[in-house]
Amino acid sequence: MDPIEQLLAERACQRLLLDLIRRLDFQEPASVAELFTEDGTWAWPAGDRLIRGREALRTYFGSRPADRLSRRLMSNVLVEVTSADTASATSYFTTYRVGGCGDGTVPAGPPVRIGHYEDAFRRSAEGDWLLQARTVFLPVAGPTPRL
Repeated sequence: MDPIEQLLAERACQRLLLDLIRRLDFQEPASVAELFTEDGTWAWPAGDRLIRGREALRTYFGSRPADRLSRRLMSNVLVEVTSADTASATSYFTTYRVGGCGDGTVPAGPPVRIGHYEDAFRRSAEGDWLLQARTVFLPVAGPTPRL
């Protein structure tokens, strides 16, 4: 693969991940399904949970409580292009989240989750990069506090 094509693929995958986090944090959670392939998956191996397919992802993320405020910090995003149409990535995250929110500012609290994602990407027939699989590893996790 040409070095410029590789850089463009890496950047497209990284931008997709940043868009996903933005959608989750800014009250568009159901729309993250659009960033996945039709057969895309989101898995939590520690809880033996798996969501398979774009419609199932839309339903799952669309069911998040409207009064939940969350902000995720993502870092150390390392994308590796494995072929012209596939890539993988690892990234770290910290999630701050509270339920029972209205408008305005809420008191600061500790993060409720710290972990990393392992992602697999596939390029669509139209040339867009999409998530094929996301696996969440949560070595630090707690309940979402409520106001």
